[in-house]
Amino acid sequence: MHKVLIIDDSDINLTLIKALVLKLGDCEPILFERPLEALEWCRDNVPDLVIVDYMMPDMDGLRFIAAFRALHGRTEIPVLMITANDQKDIRYEALLGGANDFLTKPIDRIEFSARSRNMLALRTGQKFLADRAAYLAEKVEERTREIRERERELIFRISRAAEFRDPETGAHIQRMAHYSEIIARGLDLDDASCRLLLKAAPMHDVGKIGIPDYILLKPGRLTPQEFEVMKRHAELGYELLKDSGSEILQAGAEIALSHHEKYDGSGYPKGLKGHAIPLFGRIVAVADVFDALTSERPYKKAWSLDDALRFLENGRGAHFDPLCVEALLAGWEEVLEVRQRFHDEEMPLI
Repeated sequence: MHKVLIIDDSDINLTLIKALVLKLGDCEPILFERPLEALEWCRDNVPDLVIVDYMMPDMDGLRFIAAFRALHGRTEIPVLMITANDQKDIRYEALLGGANDFLTKPIDRIEFSARSRNMLALRTGQKFLADRAAYLAEKVEERTREIRERERELIFRISRAAEFRDPETGAHIQRMAHYSEIIARGLDLDDASCRLLLKAAPMHDVGKIGIPDYILLKPGRLTPQEFEVMKRHAELGYELLKDSGSEILQAGAEIALSHHEKYDGSGYPKGLKGHAIPLFGRIVAVADVFDALTSERPYKKAWSLDDALRFLENGRGAHFDPLCVEALLAGWEEVLEVRQRFHDEEMPLI
């Protein structure tokens, strides 16, 4: 049903045009004698065709069209202006001001029908294209969501591939990723950065895929030579992920390379110090160590929360960025909720 807005200060003209509009079929005429009232109606309603007289009190047709076109989303709606036969200059001005076509007085019924149908056909085409654009946009968003979901699953599985070769569990990567997000929010990072970190943090140890089992699975302390081999996992992870076109995998590469750096410069692989260490690396360093300390492994018992917090506190400014430690402590209630949600025997997707 097309909404046809009719504005004319003459009751006779309104009655006549309404009757002509009804004869078009599938149309709902909406009548106004005062253009200001019609304009107010247009703020909350979208007509499919506007038929407006030129000579009216308070606001003539030219001013009405200009005000109507200024409303959001009203620039393409067809407008027919009614003028007298001798008002050619007015018609020219109206064309420049946004009118699409004209009706001359006295109104010819056949001309009215033809011009109105043309304008309504134009509007139908506009609505079809708008609906089509909205449909395509929805499909693009749907496909984008599917791609992102597949990327998310792939990232999780890549992360799990490293964990399968490590005594750590799948739940570990969930906990440390969520701890990382808690720290990021505590540092007032924007929402997009927090979401990116949550998705990228699980890849921090993906380079362990390239570490020999006799070192990775050794139950006892590593020799200095073995530890040098183990340290290579940071650079291996970076090399594996760095050339991806995915923002998440690029962030994962940065985290893999930097999460074993220490705030005082004594970490590896590059011995970066302070803020020279990427922020995501500084965040994940705290989250990863905290979860490793408080998780039981075949080669160690879990530390108590108090002992783990004491270790983080003692490592402020040496191993850890002090602000990252502070942010973890500030989100302590959320930390406990994450520990409760992700148990070692559970491996849900993030």
